[in-house]
Parts: sequence; C-alpha cells; structure tokens
Amino acid sequence: MEEKGSDCSSRTISEATLQDAVVKAINEVLESKNTFLTVLQENIAAVLNDDNDQTIQEIESRLNELQQELLQLVNTKADYQKVADEIYHLRELKQNILAENAEREGKRERIEEMMKFIHDQSVELQEYDEQLVRRLIEKITVFDEKLTVEFRSGVELDVKM
Repeated sequence: MEEKGSDCSSRTISEATLQDAVVKAINEVLESKNTFLTVLQENIAAVLNDDNDQTIQEIESRLNELQQELLQLVNTKADYQKVADEIYHLRELKQNILAENAEREGKRERIEEMMKFIHDQSVELQEYDEQLVRRLIEKITVFDEKLTVEFRSGVELDVKM
C-alpha cells in the first residue's frame, strides 16, 4: 500500500475493521447458540461416520498374505514383480488412510473445542481477543462488500462491511 507504483491489486482492509468483523461473526455464533451446536453435532457425526479402521485391517491382512506369497516366489526364483507392486500400492493406500484418520481426528477436536466455547460462553464478546481468534478462526476472506469468516470447525459466516 505504501509503495508508489506497486502493481498489487489485492484488497486492503484496516485492522480495526477486520477485528470488528471477527467479533461480529463470533457474536453471531453465540446469539444462535442452539442452531450452531446442532450443526456442530452433525459435523462431528459426519466426521466419525467415515470410519477407515476396517479398511486398515483388511489392508494389513492382505499385506501379510502378499508378503508370504512374495517369500515363496523369491525362494523359487519366480517372477515376483507383480506381488511387489501390489505390496507397494497397499502400503501407500494404508499411509493415505492413516493420514486421513489423523486429519479427521484433528477436525473432530476443533469441532469439540468450538462446541465447548459456544456452550460455556454466556455473554456477547465485547472486544477483539487475539488468542480466542487464533483458537477459533481458520481464515478470513475479504470481498468488496463482505468478509467470510471460516471457523476451524468448518462453520462459515459472511459479515457485511
């Protein structure tokens, strides 16, 4: 903003305006406490319903079978490339599922944190609190006439400017 001749076309907004918008978004959530608690409960249910534990067990079982088969093929000096490729594929698939599980657990924890905050908060937020914002807000997107505040729990709110 300060550099003359800069080609930057990004939107700018004053910090005070941004902070006011965040406080409005948090207060809107608090005012509609019951609605947001219901939405967050549904989000938790959706997160928990995507269970990959059975899939991991199936992959591990298949990996054990393939490793035994691989040993037999190596001992008989037969071509084992196809079995080895399937083992690599299953290991990669298992790793991806484990990463998804960790991500899902993190999201569940963020949703529960948001629920606890909403449930425990009895009064409207009067001023901007940096620590609270860091705990609750994932990102803020600036548009010409509004801000979109995305909470870590997945809830998004538009705040008019």
